Amino acid sequence: MKKAFLWVAILFTFTGLLAGCGSSEKSSGEEDKIVIGYFPNINHVPAMVAKDQGYFEKQLGDGTKVEYKTFAEGGSFMTALKTGDIDAGLVGPGPAMNNFSTGADVKIIAGASTGGTVVLAREGLEINSLEDFQGKTFITPGVGCTHDVQYETYLEEAGITSARIGGTMKHLTGNPAQYASMLKTGKVDIAVAPEPWAAVIEQETNAEVVIGWDEVSFGETLPASVLVATGDAVEDSPEKVQKIVNAHKDAIKFIEENPEEAKAITIKDIKEVTGQELEKEVVDRAWGRIGFTYDVDVDTIQDFADSSYTLKFLKDKPEFSELIANNFIK
Repeated sequence: MKKAFLWVAILFTFTGLLAGCGSSEKSSGEEDKIVIGYFPNINHVPAMVAKDQGYFEKQLGDGTKVEYKTFAEGGSFMTALKTGDIDAGLVGPGPAMNNFSTGADVKIIAGASTGGTVVLAREGLEINSLEDFQGKTFITPGVGCTHDVQYETYLEEAGITSARIGGTMKHLTGNPAQYASMLKTGKVDIAVAPEPWAAVIEQETNAEVVIGWDEVSFGETLPASVLVATGDAVEDSPEKVQKIVNAHKDAIKFIEENPEEAKAITIKDIKEVTGQELEKEVVDRAWGRIGFTYDVDVDTIQDFADSSYTLKFLKDKPEFSELIANNFIK
């Protein structure tokens, strides 16, 4: 009898090892799984609402388990998409375009939000003209991220560039949730912040908004976040991708019809992810600087990409007609 139990244990162990080695065949009745990625900022509220309301589960059905993974910046998100750690999610258009231009398998399948990029100067720093940005240290979530390109494009038009391409501005990257303390200590002079962190900075410091969300380049027209998936998913599983987009559209409709409830969901989700509880006043201020839409402005995407090339974030002059799969939002 003991031998029988021993062989059963060995059999289960061997079976478990096979499963751990990535066997792609599912046993009868086994759940499918998708992982949705997003960032803990207000441009990514559609993902938070979809998560809270169970929209992905409703669209994909009981046979699919939905999990969520959060990111602080676009580079790690795109790595996760490329490695299959996530299946879809919200990211800034900058990382999506940068990775597409180097051959990454990524498709924009819907818009998500616009606006929400605010540039602030630490207390006591005199910024009275564009020339005053020369030699200053600025911080963005990532090199070549959406907010970085918006900021550098705005200044490049005045002939001011970062040290990365021969200019005088020094560039740091970091988690936007830490920008307020970095400004207070003088570690950075300028913070290029996505909402709600710009509103947090205004509340916690005496930092001054020096470039508003509607003044910074592409501020009112560029998708601040987009819904992406892999090209393989778009080609091989269009029905599943359509359901993901449908859930995303449901979330945006909810935001439009229930803004106060959507704000409460945002406060709750950001606290769970970052440990920081935003005050309602902060969220209200940030909310006024963004919009939510699943449409994608294709021309603006190309203009933004051309600017990324000019700023040398992209090695080759881009053409993004194949990046956007608009058929899922029609």
